[in-house]
Amino acid sequence: MTRSALPAAPPAERDAVAAGAVRIRMFASRLWRRVYARSSDAWRRSLQLRVGATTVVVASIVTIVIGVFLVDKVSGGLLRAKRDAAIDQAKIGLGIASDELQKTDAGVAQDLVNAEQNITERLSGSTAGTFRIVVLQRATSNPTPPLATSIPRGLRQVVQRNNLAVQYAQVPAPGVGDQQPQRLVNGLIVGEPIQVRSGQFELYYLFPLTAEQQTISLIQRTVLVAGIALVVLLLAIALLVTRQVVQPVRVAAQSAGRLAAGDLSQRITVRGTDDLARLGQSFNHMADSLQRQIRRLEDLSRLQRRFTSDVSHELRTPLTTIRMAAEFLHGSRTEFPPEMARAAELLRAELDRFEALLADLLEISRYDAGAARLESEPADIRGVVAATVDANRMLAERHGSELVVEVPDVPVTVDMDSRRVERILRNLVGNALDHGEGKPVVITVGYDADAVAITVRDHGVGLKPGQAGLVFNRFWRGDPSRSRLTGGTGLGLAISLEDARLHDGWLQAWGDGGRGAQFRLTLPRRAGHTLMHSPLPLDPDEVDEAYEVDDR
Repeated sequence: MTRSALPAAPPAERDAVAAGAVRIRMFASRLWRRVYARSSDAWRRSLQLRVGATTVVVASIVTIVIGVFLVDKVSGGLLRAKRDAAIDQAKIGLGIASDELQKTDAGVAQDLVNAEQNITERLSGSTAGTFRIVVLQRATSNPTPPLATSIPRGLRQVVQRNNLAVQYAQVPAPGVGDQQPQRLVNGLIVGEPIQVRSGQFELYYLFPLTAEQQTISLIQRTVLVAGIALVVLLLAIALLVTRQVVQPVRVAAQSAGRLAAGDLSQRITVRGTDDLARLGQSFNHMADSLQRQIRRLEDLSRLQRRFTSDVSHELRTPLTTIRMAAEFLHGSRTEFPPEMARAAELLRAELDRFEALLADLLEISRYDAGAARLESEPADIRGVVAATVDANRMLAERHGSELVVEVPDVPVTVDMDSRRVERILRNLVGNALDHGEGKPVVITVGYDADAVAITVRDHGVGLKPGQAGLVFNRFWRGDPSRSRLTGGTGLGLAISLEDARLHDGWLQAWGDGGRGAQFRLTLPRRAGHTLMHSPLPLDPDEVDEAYEVDDR
């Protein structure tokens, strides 16, 4: 009879099973990583969790060590006491057994049974507990009693050498007859030799350790329950104590966070005079001091802004008069001697710089006072770039620099205040021409669905490490000794940064000594949209690397 083989599973079914197994492994891996990450995060964040876990581990180890030690000592004591009582019982029963066996006919098996019964009756009520007796005769043809099978061979060999022997072994349970199936329990067997005129005998005492085993089990359960209760109690105490310490610290951390967010009225409720109460008092004193200092600085800043605004407005009237006189002198300079004509030209140039500084001061004071308003409307960014290039054309010719413009071929509409964006680009282009050392200045426009970016790149002196974050500070100069043809006011980039922020945009700088600098203006294409990225990189090396990848 031939046995047919089972058909193999189709390849599609095998692939489906394999794919299912892979998905299960991936799901288990992700689940494990998620659980591990959350557990690690909870462990790092929660002091109570760390203290509680440490308390449970340490308390469990100590409880296990002490419990094992106690159970071992108690168990050893009980078994040792049982062993001593059994040996004493064997010594006491030696005389009684000798007397009974003296009257026994060794050739009759029933006489041995009767002797066992008589010995058991005469030894009843002993302090060694319940036991059974087995009497064996050496060199006899009598059948071996059933209980004799419980006696180990090694124990009999020791007794046959006329020695008292003790051994732990399995013995029949109490209350089981000789003819019934034997149920073995842990026990203790004591054997001793007996020599009488009727022959040589071996007397064995079978002590079941059921009561001792029950006592040891009760002790083990008691120690286990007491250990678990102790660990739980220690955990509760540790959590309670930790909470008393951690809760004020959490309150202090929350209060510090609110204070850092600008809520200067935040204080901690202080109770008692302990260390944590002193921590709360110190925090409240610090908050009071910070509030006073911040208010003093706010008042000083408010006075400074008001002073700048008032002085700027007050200078308008005399400046108008001086401007009229300077224009008159400049228009009549051809009638003056050369020295006076040059002085009239210098007067007009410096007056232009002074007016620019005054206008910048007024503009920055509006930002400080929060009075700047954005007049946003959709416009093509290419038109703003073209206007900026036209406005700086003469300045580029004076520096000998070329203005290179890279703009898209399609309109790029942006919700913006064209006047402010053009002012930003004029400041950036003018700054690039001032520091470009006659090298080309590249203006690039990039865009996507959410944002538009304009970069202004020069190849001049560049920026030293750390200066990219300082160029937008008011009246900051990278090299104070460097002369500039246009003589800027030192507020252009600061105003440009405020204009960019007013559009919810970014104005960032990059520079490298000897390689030039690049400024990037990024604006959202829709008003109110939050910027998440910029279409153009800030570092021009990233652009070069991208071009190399495209070429490859």
